[in-house]
Amino acid sequence: ESEEKEYEQSYGSAKDLWEQDSVEKISEKFLALVTDFMLLGSHPAVGLAQVVWKHAQYEPLYHMLSDPEAYVFTCINQTAEQQELEDEQRRLCDIQPFLPVLRLVAREGDRVKKVINSQISLLIGKGLHEFDSVQDPEVNDFRTKMCQFCEERAAKRQQLSWAAWMEYNFPLQLEPMAKALCWHLTVYAVLLALQESFTFQISPKEFPITLMSYAIKKQATVFRHETLENPEDYTLQVNGKCEYLYGNYPLYQFQYIRSCLHRGLTPHLTMVHSSTIIAMRDEQTNCIASPPKMAAKPPPLPKKKVKESSDPHVSSANRSSPCGFMVFPYFSFPQLVVQAGLFHGNEMLCKTVSSSEVNVCSEPVWKQRLDFDINICDLPRMARLCFALYAVIEKAKKARSTKKKSKKAVSEASDCPIAWVNVMLFDYKDQLKTGECCLHMWSSFPDEKGELLNPMGTVQCNPNTESAAALVICFPSVASHPVYYPSFEQVGDQKLQLKEILERRSHTELYEHEKDLVWKMRYDIRDQYPQALAKLLIITKWNKHEDVAQMISLLQTWPELPVLNALELLDFSFPDQYVGSFAINSLKKLTDHELFQYLLQLVQVLKYESYLDCELTKFLLDRALSNRKIGHFLFWHLRSEMHVPAVALRFGLILEAYCRGSTHHMKVLMKQGEALNKMKALNDFVKSSSQKAPKPQTKEMMHVCMKQETYLEALSHLQSPLNPNIILAEVCVDQCTFMDSKMKPLWIVFNNEETGGGGVGIIFKNGDDLRQDMLTLQMIQLMDILWKQEGLDLRMTPYGCLSTGDKTGLIEVVMHSDTIANIQLNKSNMAATAAFNKDALLNWLKSKNPGDALEQAIEEFTLSCAGYCVATYVLGIGDRHSDNIMIRETGQLFHIDFGHFLGNFKTKFGINRERVPFILTYDFVHVIQQGKTNNNEKFERFRGYCEKAYMILRRHGLLFLHLFALMKAAGLPELSCSKDIQYLKDSLALGKTDEEALKHFRLKFNEALRESWKTKVNWLAHNVSKDNRQ
Repeated sequence: ESEEKEYEQSYGSAKDLWEQDSVEKISEKFLALVTDFMLLGSHPAVGLAQVVWKHAQYEPLYHMLSDPEAYVFTCINQTAEQQELEDEQRRLCDIQPFLPVLRLVAREGDRVKKVINSQISLLIGKGLHEFDSVQDPEVNDFRTKMCQFCEERAAKRQQLSWAAWMEYNFPLQLEPMAKALCWHLTVYAVLLALQESFTFQISPKEFPITLMSYAIKKQATVFRHETLENPEDYTLQVNGKCEYLYGNYPLYQFQYIRSCLHRGLTPHLTMVHSSTIIAMRDEQTNCIASPPKMAAKPPPLPKKKVKESSDPHVSSANRSSPCGFMVFPYFSFPQLVVQAGLFHGNEMLCKTVSSSEVNVCSEPVWKQRLDFDINICDLPRMARLCFALYAVIEKAKKARSTKKKSKKAVSEASDCPIAWVNVMLFDYKDQLKTGECCLHMWSSFPDEKGELLNPMGTVQCNPNTESAAALVICFPSVASHPVYYPSFEQVGDQKLQLKEILERRSHTELYEHEKDLVWKMRYDIRDQYPQALAKLLIITKWNKHEDVAQMISLLQTWPELPVLNALELLDFSFPDQYVGSFAINSLKKLTDHELFQYLLQLVQVLKYESYLDCELTKFLLDRALSNRKIGHFLFWHLRSEMHVPAVALRFGLILEAYCRGSTHHMKVLMKQGEALNKMKALNDFVKSSSQKAPKPQTKEMMHVCMKQETYLEALSHLQSPLNPNIILAEVCVDQCTFMDSKMKPLWIVFNNEETGGGGVGIIFKNGDDLRQDMLTLQMIQLMDILWKQEGLDLRMTPYGCLSTGDKTGLIEVVMHSDTIANIQLNKSNMAATAAFNKDALLNWLKSKNPGDALEQAIEEFTLSCAGYCVATYVLGIGDRHSDNIMIRETGQLFHIDFGHFLGNFKTKFGINRERVPFILTYDFVHVIQQGKTNNNEKFERFRGYCEKAYMILRRHGLLFLHLFALMKAAGLPELSCSKDIQYLKDSLALGKTDEEALKHFRLKFNEALRESWKTKVNWLAHNVSKDNRQ
């Protein structure tokens, strides 16, 4: 302690020391000698050894030293651990040693392996030593298996041809609609080898190979070459982007070309020779990710081993504080009880059982056997044992008396939930568990239903062992030898001969006699109605081993399901491993583009898995290692939840496996992580400064901070986490600012001269949960795809949104757009009248689209307005006002900020402020009708767009239901129960015929039109309120 105080006085605190970019005195200890020299905090570790050797040559015993490469620096990090500085490119200010003392030790082990392990730890936000400290055979086996699997995939990738490697590294960005655009296309092409450029016209129906042939012929004509090069040796790159055009697709089907056509821009493309691509492939093959400059927290301390109780009976003890067990100020004599239940998915296998009541103390002991009313042979493979610890509290009421009766004290008991924990009955090797087990519990919070057990909760114990209540249980030994769940080959012999019936009844919840009928007809269902597998699984008696054997046997001959029905089987209601394997096998036919659409849900469903090694994990890793775009988003979907204790182990292990199979991708991801760390530091600075200084002064200080070398370096030349095709070349500091909302989101603008277009903007948010916005935008993008597949392009703008951490994430800025509120205010100057300025939107569009361009802009507005009217109605998006509806200069309308959906609308004074099904104000109608009050033809066409869009979504209603149901695993506040899913069923009118549904939608449409004045009043109230706040 005295040494620490001495250093504190000399150098200040460790945090302050490394946060300032100044010259500090560093002590180097080696060969029992200490040498001091001055060093910049931003100095990398590389080269320090040479400096030390220069000093050491004048010291005794110098001849005993080996080369500097034989040694490695170590330091004590912020968690009091010794850390090796294998990544010598990392700066000392990023490493942040606890004290400015470094030590040189002889290097041991494989340096390359250590570097990769260090980089993976920094990248996933969890030290790999934590996985080692768990000392769990399942974790160790999973790591070994997945490491081998991913490294084998990496080795196979090395053997790919250059064309096949392109499909992995630069997957195509295609439009789902195959409808050609009858426009002429002018292309600006550059031949990379000669740096010569050509501009020529080509039909959008031509293929990339044709375009390259034209360019080669033009080059030969200009330079009078006698021999022509082979166009198949080239590929087309979009200038300034990691995006390529290749394959047998017409040019109009590429998203980049189609976007240029709609915006009237000339595509800028570069012809890249295959030798360049091969060089890139070889570079990745031999790549070890360069060390990061990421300011990340040091790995936390390893967990301490829990001292287990020797008592073989059920007991509960808090290993540190008693979680409030001892403090009950208004109650007397609280008693502790343990409740236990057996579950298979959501189904309770038998009645719950409870322990006796014991008094609250530091280490209560029950010494009680809990027996369940089920035979061991009837336990399903995925049975889980769920525990709840709760207090029974008797609250004494005042004694009351009557004339006829004497005084009596009346008391009532209430259950106060304390903690819960779940554990599988079989281990990951199919063996029935036996012996003592210490389960660290999760804190309980009372819910509306009053349920104590949490079967949908994780089967992982609470990693925070120091403060969690620990439940020690003992599984009995039912035989003198280990008991294993029988394999499929063993249960297949138990088939029963059942009568076949021709038809099946009921598509809703079934009565008992209907369930019996369905079970008897299971072979007919397999042969004639295979898509009804989920209904058969629901009525299967999973607590009867004969029925389970029959179901598993039947599953082996079940036809492969369509993707829609396979997604349904990933729900928590279907935990059986054979069902899960069958569902994943049915999903393997998904194209990469389709898989990307469902990736968000598939990552969430990982939370339902009972064991680390499962088919879903292997499926996702396999596809991520085959398509870098999928790998990119799988990484961030997992990384963004590493702060959640219940999933940190599982997600961390998957991230480790992906990194080992894609070390070349780590370099790119590290750069993104470094940029996000700088953005968070900048946001914290802005939040702090904005409380003390006005916005202009805070903005100026923000710019000064961003112009530092470390910030400029971190925020330049990286792939956008929102879209890895986009290169964020150079940050435009003078155009950066922050927004006025509570969390002060950063508005950061980047420039890339090679693209030939304008800047790229992103919003960095820290303090807001973006997961609901992500889900809503995913659904809007899916709607856009479904509409386009039917030939209906409603000009939607599903901008990018990505959660990257705990209430942290990025949002794409849609450039050249403005909110309706700003457009109206600019024309009115008074908030009180802005909402009633009906000509403001039309006049704004006229100013941005002069002459003949106005008609196209109004058509864009009409189409997009129809799309968002239907989307917001179906999804029940609430809190709509003029500040979260925007218009692009091209005319496209779009919505932002999706804080409420599925009918969870805002209320004021207990009254729902949003009484209309969707936003359709007279201002919108005024633009659609081109400012003419009697232009019914235009408005009827708009109505037709809405009706067609709605009916298309109805045909895919089950897909939306399944995707939302799978997202319940995310734990979003507004998507947690069946009532939320019911809103979708009602909005899509899934219980009605097409005629009835269309009639219902028309009523809602007319209601929105009729009530548009109320929307204007609501917008007026919002504008006035906002004006008063400012």
